[in-house]
Amino acid sequence: MTSSELMFEGFNLMFAGMGFVIFFLFLLIYAIKFSSSIINQFFPEKTPTTQTTPSSTMPISDNDAERLRPIIVAAIAHHRRQQGLK
Repeated sequence: MTSSELMFEGFNLMFAGMGFVIFFLFLLIYAIKFSSSIINQFFPEKTPTTQTTPSSTMPISDNDAERLRPIIVAAIAHHRRQQGLK
């Protein structure tokens, strides 16, 4: 065999291998889409019901900030103690 024939066979083998890999990847993509549609058909996602409470829609007032201040200070002190900071 001449070197040009060997080069041609190498390219032929390379393209055949790349084609097989691309075909297999597309086959996997469609298999995953198909299995996903089957699973979604038998086990549909439940939509969470969001209930808005009045406290979640109301802005924080000064009174709420005053109630949270000791909690925030305690959390910062705890973090500093664990980190060894002053």
